[in-house]
Amino acid sequence: MRTLSRSGKALFLGLCLFAGTALADLPDPVAFSWAIERGDVKKVRQWLDEGLDPEFQGSQIGTGLMNAAWNGNIELMELFVARGANPRRSNHNGEQPLQLAAWNGHAEAVKWLLEHGAAINRDGHYWGALHYAVFNGHTELAKYLIERGANVNARSPNGSTPLMMAAREGREELAKLLLESGADTKSKNDWGDNALTLSMRYDHYRLGKMISSPEEFEIAVKAPKEDFGVATRSASAPSEIEELLRKIREAEAAGQPSEDLRAQLKKAIDDFRGRAIAQRNARRPAPIPFQSRSIVITAKRGTPGAERAEIVASKRSTTTKPPVAEKTDKNVQATRARIAELMRQIRLTEAEGRPATELRQQLYEAVESQK
Repeated sequence: MRTLSRSGKALFLGLCLFAGTALADLPDPVAFSWAIERGDVKKVRQWLDEGLDPEFQGSQIGTGLMNAAWNGNIELMELFVARGANPRRSNHNGEQPLQLAAWNGHAEAVKWLLEHGAAINRDGHYWGALHYAVFNGHTELAKYLIERGANVNARSPNGSTPLMMAAREGREELAKLLLESGADTKSKNDWGDNALTLSMRYDHYRLGKMISSPEEFEIAVKAPKEDFGVATRSASAPSEIEELLRKIREAEAAGQPSEDLRAQLKKAIDDFRGRAIAQRNARRPAPIPFQSRSIVITAKRGTPGAERAEIVASKRSTTTKPPVAEKTDKNVQATRARIAELMRQIRLTEAEGRPATELRQQLYEAVESQK
């Protein structure tokens, strides 16, 4: 039949108008995320009833289920899963709802997700729920995840293990838990760091001693601080900034202007950065007024362990004026740095029970080049 009856046309037009009204009422990503953040189950259910995709992406984090997991809202999680949301779907950072719930320590949300299809372990290198629980110090949650079978040696995208996270953040109780659960202290990430390297970099010496052998730790504490790399930390945003962000989300979700709030946010961030720079500069050590004049390094071919480094320093000046530094050829400086690095590598290699013959040969040649 090529034509519709009058009643059929009216029904078709009515359906189109109804669909248009429903679609017009569906949220934008900002309003969607804000509704989940404030726990507005009624509004979210209304959107889903009107045809909203259960995998709809919010302006932050990812899907509705991911946002609900981040906030630990089990009622909303139940609603999204009941409408077809996938507990194993990943966001653009490779995170699934389980990891997002674990990050904020929402233990009940983690348990609910595991009971409804979430994977406690993943194939490949991904951040896992155990990584996040350890990083943020959620000890009881980490215990639960391990009891449920979480891999204590799981690898993140950069190859880091949960033990490396504990070492970086100084989580001694969690490090002990991971060691007792079979964590590998020798594992290295993509940058060549292991748990001991990270604990020394961030000055967690007691933890470093816990996760290493006495020989390894003795070598580590004698090594120059710079051998372990530069410590970098991310600072939590002050409550003032968090509150301004919340107000901006609320205003934009309600379709209200947010320019003034954004200007306040920019000022608050600038002030925060200024304070952080001032604090960092205040922590810088005072310049060392007297520098060592030379370093003497000796080594003998065929005599392992005979290499020795000795710093020959000039006498301290009795005047307030520091001595003039000697001009040293850049190649000589580079060679001396190379020698020091080779000696460090030899110590670490032998502490791990591996042969260092090749490194010793390189050390001998570097020393000979200084003569």
